[in-house]
Order: sequence, then structure tokens, then C-alpha cells
Amino acid sequence: MKKWTIWLLTIVMACTFLGLLSVQIMYLENMVKMRNEQFSETVMRSLNGVAATLEQDETRYYLDKDLEGTELNFDFNHPMNLGETLPDITSQEVKLPMSNVRLNDNGRLVADGVNYQDQYQRRQDILKGQYLYQRGLLNEVILSILNQASDRPITERADSALVRQYLKQELERNGLSIPYEFAVVNRTSGLAYKTQGFVNIEGNPANEYTQVLFPNDPVSKQNVLKVSFPTKSKYIFSSVKFLIPSFIFTFILLGVFIYTIITIFRQKKLTEIKNDFINNMTHEFKTPISSISLAAQMLNDETVRKSPAMLKQASNVINDETKRLRFQVEKVLQMSMFDRKKATMRLDEVDAHAIIDSVINTYKLKVEKYGGHIEAHLDAEDSIVNVDEMHFTNVIFNLLDNAIKYRREDVEPELKITTRNVKNNYLEVKIADNGIGIKREDLKKIFEKFYRVSTGNRHDVKGFGLGLAYVSKMITLFNGTIKAESDYGKGSTFIITLPLLQ
Repeated sequence: MKKWTIWLLTIVMACTFLGLLSVQIMYLENMVKMRNEQFSETVMRSLNGVAATLEQDETRYYLDKDLEGTELNFDFNHPMNLGETLPDITSQEVKLPMSNVRLNDNGRLVADGVNYQDQYQRRQDILKGQYLYQRGLLNEVILSILNQASDRPITERADSALVRQYLKQELERNGLSIPYEFAVVNRTSGLAYKTQGFVNIEGNPANEYTQVLFPNDPVSKQNVLKVSFPTKSKYIFSSVKFLIPSFIFTFILLGVFIYTIITIFRQKKLTEIKNDFINNMTHEFKTPISSISLAAQMLNDETVRKSPAMLKQASNVINDETKRLRFQVEKVLQMSMFDRKKATMRLDEVDAHAIIDSVINTYKLKVEKYGGHIEAHLDAEDSIVNVDEMHFTNVIFNLLDNAIKYRREDVEPELKITTRNVKNNYLEVKIADNGIGIKREDLKKIFEKFYRVSTGNRHDVKGFGLGLAYVSKMITLFNGTIKAESDYGKGSTFIITLPLLQ
């Protein structure tokens, strides 16, 4: 798959996920808004119910008060005595003996001399009088409410315990069973009373609900019921928490998508590295094979076989190129064995200075061939470490070999090896060069298998990208650490730290 195709799929999927998240967030916001509106509507309906109940209580209060005053001054011997119990002929069935029923001279219905129609009329007049009396009584109560009610203390008109009871009843009737706090405030005199947990929230109507009590009172005497709900946010959240799983699944899908894209890019990069490895390996093997083939052809020539010098030269070429092939194959096999944990390590007490001196003496001629030199300052007082001698030698050799491979063409190669003791129980080995250096973004990757930095991909230097991976693997097995420092265009420094043998 081409890189631009992967990027196109990434952009499309990213836009899709952003759109999905946007829709979910908008839906959540709308749900929260709707729940808030429903909550506010329910609370206001409950507060209106409380206010209406308090008004009914006040009407009942004045009605009872007027009834008590009227009973004290009422003449029970008066024909309109409300206490007189009269049969309600409108609701009773009148049974008359049909044999005795007749119409008198005035056209009225009589039976056995009793004028039942007059008696019925009399009771109708009594009911009418009762109605007129009660209407007058209600008018007096209404006048009393209009003229006197606002002068009563609010603590009598709306007792706190009664308000709490009515609030609880109305809220439960409307489906709200959450904690609340309330207060009654007079527009003129201020706070009348409040519950212990009530906190006045100025300028935030979303968390406080108000209702005017007795709205017919003069504006200056009006009282306001304020109610707040400390757990409102929790209640709103609990009503929309069913959306949380959808967000969780969306983020899981997003995480899987990101992981998949990263894996695709890694696989593509690994494929490119392996292709580069195969190309480099082919080049590394092709050169010595060609040299061996040429030397073999020379041996078939009679003139060459007759010349000891030429025969020796052909034999040396075959020997050197065979060693080169063996070294390259061993390098690949070593990394394969260490990845599979099949390689055996022979850890022993080794003097690091002795190994470094040996490698320097062997490598000095190659450095001088390019007009350079190696400078060694082995200043560590204690250099005894527990390592595998062969692999530690290869580590130093690989680092020096890289310093020569990636030298600068405009200056003579200069290599500097120093040692010192750090933290009393560690040996530090520094190998510095004045080569082409490594870019900062490549420093973290140079110890990865098959990785080769772009600055090192020169036409005359080929490799497998296994040298530094091998070095890092060995130092780790020696319980040490390795890091690289580089100034691009000026050189690099590799710092090895190994624990001393106690």
C-alpha cells in the first residue's frame, strides 16, 4: 500500500470520528438542555401548587373566622336559622295516596287537606335565603382577604413547617424526590426565614427557582419563595448517563484505529528497512563472491600457477574474502540467535583496558591508512568488569569501525577513547570521533535493528543496520548502558557504562 493511500484513509477516518464525536456531543448537550428544561418546568409547577395551596389555606382561615363571628350573633329562633334542619324535598321522593289527591279551587295540589305545593314553595324560599346568606358571607371573606391579609406576618400565613410539607408533597407528586433547601424573602424587609442549608445564589437563576406567594398582595408587601437543589447537577447527570457507554465505545474504536494506523506505518517502515537490508546484504555478499570467483579463475590460468607470487596473491584474496563473508554471516546469525535467546554468554573477569588496547593496536593501521590517528586516555583506576571477552571485543571493534566508515572526507579521522570510574562502582568508556555526525531525530533510533540513518547511507558504505543493534544488545546483557551524543556535521560520541566487578 502506498504511503499517500494510508494518509488518505487516515484523514477520512479521522474526519469520520470527529463527526461522530461532534454529533454525540451535540446530542448530549441537547439532552442536558432538555432535562434542565423539564426539571425547571416540574419545579415551577410544584411551586405554583404550593402557592395555590397556601392561598386556599388563607381563604379557609378567613372563612372560619367569619363563621365563628356570625354564629355568636345569629338568632336561632329566626326562620332563616341555618341550624334548623329542614327536609330537602327536592332530594326526597314524596309519596301521596293517589285516592286522596286533588286540586283545590286555586289550582294547587292538596291531599287530605294538606297543601303540599305551598310547603314545597316554602322550602325553596329557605334554600334561596341560604344561598344569598352564604354569598354574602363569601363576599365578606373576600373583602377581609383583600384588606387585611397582607398585614398578617408571613410566618403565620406561610409557616416554614407547612411550606416544607407542601413542597415535599408537590415535588413528589410531580416525580422529583431529591434534596432541596428553601427560603422566604420579603421584597422590602428581606429574609423572613430559611432552611439551614440554603445558600442564596445571586445572578444564577439556573440553580435557584422563585415563586411569589400571595400575588394579590401589594408589591411592597409581597413575599417570594426561593428553592435551590444542591444535587441538581448529579440528578441531571444521572438522567443522561446512559450516553456514557456510547462515548466509551467511540473512544475504544478511536484507540483501535490509531493503533492500527501506527501499526500500518511501522509495518511499512519495517518492510522498507528489510528491503534495504536485502539490498545491502546482496551488495555485501556480491563483492567478496566476485573477488573469490576472479581469484578462482586466476588459479585456473597456467601462468598464474607457475608464479608463486601471483598464486600467493590469489590465495590471500580467497582467504580474505572468505573471512569477510564469514564475518557478515556471523553478524546476521548472532542477532538472530540473541533475538531467539539461544546464544550462550561466557561472562568472566575481564580487564577492559587490556581489550581496548588490543583493539586499538589492531585497528591503528586502518586509521592511519586514511591519514588519521587514535588517541587513548585510559584513566580509570579500576577496569575489571564481568563480560564476555569475545563479544566485548566486537563491541569496541564495531564502534571504531563505524567511526572510520562514516568519516568526513574533508578532514583526517581522529578517534579518541577515554575511560574513567563514575559513581565509584562503574566504568565509563567514551569513544568519540570527528565524523559526519547523526541528526537529533535519528539518535533515538540508531540502536534499532535494521535502522540506518540517512546521513550514513553513502554510496561507498553498505551495511545491514545490525552493528549498533548488536552493540546495544551486548551492553544490555552485560548489565550496562549505552547512549550516543552527536553534533551533526562535527562528530559523534558513544558512552558505555558497565558495572565494575565487586
